Amino acid sequence: MCLAVPGRILNLEERDGTLMSEVDFGGVHKDVCLQYIPDAAVGDYVVVHVGFAIQRLDEESALRTLKEFEHLGVLKEEFSDGFSFAAKQAGLPDPTVPKVTS
Repeated sequence: MCLAVPGRILNLEERDGTLMSEVDFGGVHKDVCLQYIPDAAVGDYVVVHVGFAIQRLDEESALRTLKEFEHLGVLKEEFSDGFSFAAKQAGLPDPTVPKVTS
């Protein structure tokens, strides 16, 4: 699943001519492209979809959405290893954990 998730901008930097940021999604930090919101500032909340900030969001709405996503397990699904998560949902062993042979 691919969602638009709110997060808080932690820093700003230019990489190879592209405005980037580290964004905090309720404790998970990811690199995000800010090209669509070039006047974004540290501390702003933005909605991020597939690694791009696509709009600003007020703090109250962002925190409320993050809390609800966490309650529903959406953040874990969105930011966890996809193979591990799918295996767990299917009741199968985690394919990312090496098998121990004796």
